[in-house]
Amino acid sequence: MAAKKFSLARARVLVSNDDGINAPGLKLLESVLAPLVREVWVVAPETEQSATSHSLTLRRPLRIRNMYEHRYAIDGTPTDCVLMGINKIMKDTPPDLVISGINRGGNLGEDVTYSGTVAAAMEGTLLGIPSISFSQVYTDGHPVKWATAEKWAGKVLKKLTAEMWPQGVLINVNFPDVTAANVTGIEIARQGRRKIGSDLVSGTDPRGETYYWIGAQRREEHYRKGNDLEAINRASVSVTPLTMDLTHGPTLKKLKARFT
Repeated sequence: MAAKKFSLARARVLVSNDDGINAPGLKLLESVLAPLVREVWVVAPETEQSATSHSLTLRRPLRIRNMYEHRYAIDGTPTDCVLMGINKIMKDTPPDLVISGINRGGNLGEDVTYSGTVAAAMEGTLLGIPSISFSQVYTDGHPVKWATAEKWAGKVLKKLTAEMWPQGVLINVNFPDVTAANVTGIEIARQGRRKIGSDLVSGTDPRGETYYWIGAQRREEHYRKGNDLEAINRASVSVTPLTMDLTHGPTLKKLKARFT
């Protein structure tokens, strides 16, 4: 079933992220949305929550800090923030759209299973609100090209909300690591494959105990045509619809035949 269409200009938008309430990408997203929508509400983590995935805080209470009108910080995960934003802070005036980001760093391939940015959009989707995650790809040791996301985010958002997607689907958007003028276009791409964790660094702490640090190295399929990694490597904005239903249909069918 398709999500209910709405007017972007009249939309009430809930914004969150995993980089924290003071992150530059969050402030940039607010400024991009301000002239496009009716209201922008921010509910974001007090501190950085990168790679927290779709985790909820269950073993301790959460606290909401009202910073000023329509802007709140929560001492929890991105999922906590969207849940609290929809079910508590905006309970009487629910959002029409949830947008997470703009993340500092890409969320491509298997990144989506670890990403707190994508998880915030997952939570919005599970709660029945059309949701989008935005991420700006960058290279370690180089400045983040925020101007690229600034120029292209509004264009992508207008196109997406003009043609709504089914319930149970979220949209994952990545902006390439090139200047805004060098973006080659917008491409609809499937999720690629890249797995973090190939680079494990070991060391010894001051007490003589060995520790391990998971590095950033990834195994990637950069050049497989039609996926998000390949689109980004050609300087395109990648747009990927992700489904919340993780069931693999062909295997389900085979197992049913086997067990009947």
